[in-house]
Parts: sequence; C-alpha cells; structure tokens
Amino acid sequence: MRYVRGVNATSFEGAQGPQAAAAPGRIVLLTTSHRVAPGLLSWPAWQALREADRVLCADGAHPQLPYLREAGIAVEETAPTAKELVDACAGGRTVVVVASGEGEPHLTDGLARLAGSGRVSMPELELLPASYDLPGARLLDLVQVMDRIRAECPWSSRQTHKGLAKYGIEEAYELVEAIEEGDREELREELGDVLLQVVFHARIAEEDPDAPFSIDDVAGGIVAKLIHRHPHVFGDETATTPEEVKEHWLRTKAVEKQRTSVTEGVPLGQPGLALAAKLSSRVRTAGLDVPLPKGEGVGYELLAVAARAEADGVDPEAALRVAARAYRDAIRGVESGG
Repeated sequence: MRYVRGVNATSFEGAQGPQAAAAPGRIVLLTTSHRVAPGLLSWPAWQALREADRVLCADGAHPQLPYLREAGIAVEETAPTAKELVDACAGGRTVVVVASGEGEPHLTDGLARLAGSGRVSMPELELLPASYDLPGARLLDLVQVMDRIRAECPWSSRQTHKGLAKYGIEEAYELVEAIEEGDREELREELGDVLLQVVFHARIAEEDPDAPFSIDDVAGGIVAKLIHRHPHVFGDETATTPEEVKEHWLRTKAVEKQRTSVTEGVPLGQPGLALAAKLSSRVRTAGLDVPLPKGEGVGYELLAVAARAEADGVDPEAALRVAARAYRDAIRGVESGG
C-alpha cells in the first residue's frame, strides 16, 4: 500500500494518457453521517482508507480529517474532476474520496456521464458508508433546528410555556383524531407535531434563570421513570398479564408520589367525561366504596353514564366522539340533500 502526501489537483495530469485505459483501478466514495461522532468509522471504512493509494477530500474543514490524519491516513485536500479521478486510478490504483455532507453530486454525476459515453474505461466504483445513523439520530436534528429557530425566529423567540400551552392541547386532540380515523400518514405528522411541543418547551426551559432544564433532562427523567416502573422488565419481579403490569405501575407510582388521596394527580382541566371516568377508575382500582353523589340535572346524569362506561371498560370520551362523528355525517347528508 502507498500513501501520498502534499499532492494537489495538478498532480492528476500525470496520470492521463494511454496507460489510463490499461488497468481501470477502483474509486471508493466514502460517506459519513454527521449525526455520529467524527472518527467513529466502520472497520471496512478503515480498511479501505489504509489500503488506498490515495485519499482525497474536497472539504478542508471536513470533521473527519483531523481523526484520519491522527490515524496516519494521508488525506489530500483537492477536488478533482470526474476525468481526473478516473485517470488517477490508472495502473490498478485505488482512490478513496471522503465525501462531503452532500455526497459529492457533481463528481458522481460526472462519473455517470463518463460511464455512459462508452469512450472511457471506467474503474470499479464503490459507495462505502463509513458510519450510519443510530436509531433516533434524527431527534438530534430536531433539537438543532429548534435551537436555531428559538434564536432567530421573531415569533418563536418570544414564546413562553403559558403561551404555548393551548397548542399542546390542540396537537394532542389532533393526534387522537388521527388515531381514531386510522389515517397512518396523518398519524405520523401529528406525532411529529406533539414531539415538537415537547422539544419547544424543553428549549424554553433551558433559559429559565432559576431552574433550567434541557431536553436531555426531560429524556433522562422519563427513562429513569420507565425503568423504575417496569421492575418486571429491568428488575427481579415478574408480570405475565397486563393486569399485573398495571399493578406494578400503580404501586411504584404511589411510592414515588406519596399521595394521600386517589384523586391527587387527576387534572381537573381535562374534558368532563374523561374526568368523571378517571375518578371512577381511581375509586375502582383502589377498592373504595364511594357512591355517586345524588343530584339533579344533566351533569349528574353524565357522571353516572361515565362511571358506568368506565366500569364496562369503555372510554366515554371516545364513545361520544364516535357518536358525534356519526351525527356530523348525518348533518352533512342533510346539507347535501342526501
């Protein structure tokens, strides 16, 4: 193997001529992910770099260059044309191109044109991913985009937790609607909108002068909670049924919160039917005997309906939405003359 130092674009001229067509050689386009720490390359990538006759990179500020040079790889900062790159492979030589974030489209387009012309003996072409995105890596992109929007957008930079609260409620309802409608594309989009609310609030929280926290703190907190509330997964306890899992969850939650009433933690601002069903569920789960309050009017009637639905395993809010959608369709039918 041979490493060449201090060669610029003009060095490609010497490889041109009749010999260029004799042995086509090999071009390796090395791509890397900016979502993975520089220097963390796959073993095939390191092999290709060490065995190459020449390693080229058009971007002198490429984040991988310091790590490649530290590992003893001689990288030439040059941007050859497609023809120059083909000629550089003369004599069976291997040239590795460390691609920029865009993937060197001008170079690959030029190579495609040369190959299509039929007039050039083309070297072997290989696309070698040197690093891959880890699952969830695009979440880092979202955090970075949110950072920039918060800093540069006249609207986003002025938002507060209170000002955004209504959007969180709206997005949650739109997510529920997408789920109930069975629209997969809409579901994906609405999940993104809900995720945006989480990242947006976490970004605002970083600026709090007294009690700041970041998206990492939010994620770390929920990870710790999930592990603690799933001792049958991460600990020594066992659970073979959904009911046993719920029992674990409620027991560990009760220890964490140290609540004195089963009503604690039930948000009173949620829709009325959901609130009634939640209170009924807490009473039933705790094994309490609490009769429904006596009273007249539609409110008490709805309370009784919600409690009965919850006892039967029916979500009264969801059931009412189904009925309401049927009513909506009937209204549209009358409006259209059907």
